[in-house]
Amino acid sequence: MEMDLGRQVRERNRKRYNNMRSLKDIIMAAIILAVGVLMFFGDKFQFTRVLMANKDPMIKYIFGGLCALYGGFRLYRGIKQDY
Repeated sequence: MEMDLGRQVRERNRKRYNNMRSLKDIIMAAIILAVGVLMFFGDKFQFTRVLMANKDPMIKYIFGGLCALYGGFRLYRGIKQDY
């Protein structure tokens, strides 16, 4: 009986940890993907037009692509929950 209670507590803690880690991965993915979108389409938005002025387009697109790839990976990992 006592062993079962300990196992239940560990299982519940593991599920909570996995859920929190998944939530963190999904939130970080959204932030990183948003940065990638701003790198690609920053010239189209009024509030980022000043920040994106006089930046090398190649660097913006490379960084935006890396953000899109990494954000997609974090989103996949958060949805799959394979920890």
